[in-house]
Parts: sequence; structure tokens; C-alpha cells
Amino acid sequence: MKLINPETKTFKVFQALQSGSVLTESKARKMGVGNLRAEVSRLRNEHGFCIYANSRKAGNGVNVTEYQLGKPSRRLVAAGYRALALGLA
Repeated sequence: MKLINPETKTFKVFQALQSGSVLTESKARKMGVGNLRAEVSRLRNEHGFCIYANSRKAGNGVNVTEYQLGKPSRRLVAAGYRALALGLA
């Protein structure tokens, strides 16, 4: 697992999630992050964090995805171990 460079957008997103914030694309843009989904993917794939994406419909009828740092379920951990055993990870 790599360390996150504190001068990157990835670090901004990680800090916000670690503080308990729920991030949306709109909130991320206000933080200077243009592509939240890419930063979340980087945190998941390169750094191993469990970040949940929950979809909801906003009051104006627009679908919004909210990202939140969480603890992986036992099922997710088991899948990771199976992938390692099969040489997939």
C-alpha cells in the first residue's frame, strides 16, 4: 500500500472522508476536485480503502452519488482473500 501524497487531490478527498464527511461531486468540485469518481477509485484500488457509493434522488429529481468511508463487510474481506489465493491480486 502506498502513502498518499499530501499535495494531491486524492489526499484532499481522503481527508474529507476520514473526517466523516459524505462527499458528492458538487462538494468535491468546491474542494477543487474535478473527478471525484476517479479519486475514489484511486483510494480503493491503490490504497485499499473501503469507500461506499450510495445513490439517492435529490429533491430536484437528480440522481446523486454519495461517497463515504466505511469498514469492509466480512463478505468483501472474504472475496479479497479468495482473489489473493487465486493469484488475482
